[in-house]
Amino acid sequence: MFSEQIIVITGGSSGLGLELGRRLAAEGARLILIARDRQKLDRAAQELRSCHGGTHVSVESLDVCDEAATNACMQHIADVHGRIDMLINSAGILREGYFEKLALMDFRDVMEVNYFGLLIATRAALPHLKASRGRLVNISSMAGLAGAFGYTPYCASKHALVGLTESLRYELEPEGIKVHLVCPGEFDSPMVDELECYRTPENRAHAQTIPKATVATIADATLDGIRADRFLIVTGRATRLAAFANRHFPALTRVFGDRTIRRVRRTRA
Repeated sequence: MFSEQIIVITGGSSGLGLELGRRLAAEGARLILIARDRQKLDRAAQELRSCHGGTHVSVESLDVCDEAATNACMQHIADVHGRIDMLINSAGILREGYFEKLALMDFRDVMEVNYFGLLIATRAALPHLKASRGRLVNISSMAGLAGAFGYTPYCASKHALVGLTESLRYELEPEGIKVHLVCPGEFDSPMVDELECYRTPENRAHAQTIPKATVATIADATLDGIRADRFLIVTGRATRLAAFANRHFPALTRVFGDRTIRRVRRTRA
């Protein structure tokens, strides 16, 4: 399905973006990885080329929050490769902590990258996706479907992303563009590794009510969902069960979450 597709991946130098790149490279896709850190991008591209001989991988060092630079980058990609078949928006950051202790800038930074960065990249790629009748894949989170202790900045940005993507689906389907919204639970990644250095105990207990998955599992489920043309891709059985419960039995999930948090606080007392 992905052979010879021109696929752009933001946040492609690490985490889920890179893991998706590994699988897409193995299927013969032509990849353009976008991230801010040029050294990480070069290492990622070298890995993909060495593991999958003959794979085309190019990189673009870019901050997707820079609208002018992102517009120019997407136009350059389309000029060089002739088209863009798929945009995977995987760039994102995370802040966690008690609401009253987080700085206002924490909220602004997370919203800037997770929401506006994705919005800017999507707008820049949109004319090219229309031309190819391609696919838009937005990586959100279970945190975009439910609240979680300590994730006030992150949940706010991911809820905004869910609303944006659901609205975009209605606008872009008539244009021939397939839209996918991916909502994984917590999984192994550099972002989560950093989180483990400072996260609150309440957040750890509440967020990991859904067992942490491997990034490989999330990548496989994401591509399976794209192949099946599913709009909402909730990865993993436990995450799907949690999403179902939150949607249909929200009071029950709040009771369960409250009990989990009280148990942590009793242990600390």
